[in-house]
Amino acid sequence: MDGVDEFDGGRTGAGGQQVSLVPWAEGDLWLLRRLNSPEMTAHLGGPESEEQLLLRNRRYVEPAPGQMYRVTLAAGGETVGSVGYWRRTWQGAEIWEAGWGVLPEFQGRGLAVRAARAVRQAAGADGSHRYLHAFPSIGHAASNAVCRGAGFTLLGQADFEYPKGHWIRSNDWRVDLERED
Repeated sequence: MDGVDEFDGGRTGAGGQQVSLVPWAEGDLWLLRRLNSPEMTAHLGGPESEEQLLLRNRRYVEPAPGQMYRVTLAAGGETVGSVGYWRRTWQGAEIWEAGWGVLPEFQGRGLAVRAARAVRQAAGADGSHRYLHAFPSIGHAASNAVCRGAGFTLLGQADFEYPKGHWIRSNDWRVDLERED
């Protein structure tokens, strides 16, 4: 299939569904709009404006260190969410940071864990940085469970600014991309 990056999302879970990562394209703005609901952004400072979404979509499409993906079901190609990794300076070191979102109607199936494993593989294949981090809010049980299920190690808590001007207390999860799991 053209435009699909074949990274193995790992074990299948309920329903045996595997995921594929499709590099973000200009036409994926609809997905950003769906992921921008109050329900989906409750742990991220709330929904962004349409102008912010347009800027985000442009950043996702333009070449930059890292990659954003649309997550699809491997069988059938139905879009279930997004996942990606990007460069960040954290505690004086260059790292990859990961983030994801699964549409409400697809949650609870283990798809986010498989997408996080696949993005781990993608970031590792890039070879630019040794570590991939994720910074979910300490109160976001589902995202913290995704980190655990995708093989990240909890390093502790940290104050984290996201979006700009909005501080949250986050867990700092990290995976060593040079280590096989």
